[in-house]
Amino acid sequence: MSSKGLHIVLITGWLCLTGTLFAQQQFVFESEFLNSNDTVLVFTPNDYNSDSDKYYPVVYLLHGWGGNYSYWNAIIDCGKYADRYNTIIICPDGLYDSWYINSPVEGENKFEQFFFQELVPEMADNFRISQNEIFITGLSMGGHGALYLFKSDTSYFNSAGSLSGLLDLTDWKKHYGISRVLGLNGSEKDNHKLKKYSVAGDKGSLWPQNKKLIVSCGTEDPFYGINKKFIVDCMDQNIDVKFIEKPGRHNSAYWKSSIDDHFIFFTSLTDKN
Repeated sequence: MSSKGLHIVLITGWLCLTGTLFAQQQFVFESEFLNSNDTVLVFTPNDYNSDSDKYYPVVYLLHGWGGNYSYWNAIIDCGKYADRYNTIIICPDGLYDSWYINSPVEGENKFEQFFFQELVPEMADNFRISQNEIFITGLSMGGHGALYLFKSDTSYFNSAGSLSGLLDLTDWKKHYGISRVLGLNGSEKDNHKLKKYSVAGDKGSLWPQNKKLIVSCGTEDPFYGINKKFIVDCMDQNIDVKFIEKPGRHNSAYWKSSIDDHFIFFTSLTDKN
């Protein structure tokens, strides 16, 4: 991987139904840590440009396996959410199946390094971010990624969440590119890798600073059992996690109906509350 640069494109448009101007910026990263460009969408509230002294909370939204940076905006309209919750929303690209980790395989994506060494500084340089009001959540692969990145640097995030997250990779190692990303080869080291890179295998480090989490999962979701077990394990370790379970499958209808719970939860942890 060679050293590369950064290109920035600004896209601004009007939401005709309300007459409200939602700012959307698109960043394209050519990163030394990734095998392909990473496009990142950033949405700011409609009053962002009217008050240059105001700093805003941030919510990173991570998409699931097979998706891309535009997925969340397609199902919830991130501009409306940025305005509704008066927050900056950042949607990076998980590159189809990066799992948002530093792959141990030579030549594979090192997403964690990209996130903290390139994306985070670039966002801080370009936006007025309230540094103690930074949150992250995601769906499916992104739910795992949100908690994984949170535990990697809890000093950066205030809190984290997961919707329908595949929080334990062990039973799904032959699916969703997990075997390739982790370099599984049928050896005794496979179980160690699966435990190391699964959020459910490293719960203790989720809570070094007593920060709250939120986890949601539909009761008809194939990952429901994994989420229930994760919650029980967290409770056994006195990890303060809010668990929301309701009827729902592993689909966009469930994620669209459940993401408000995460924004409301994060808002309750901001300085103004």
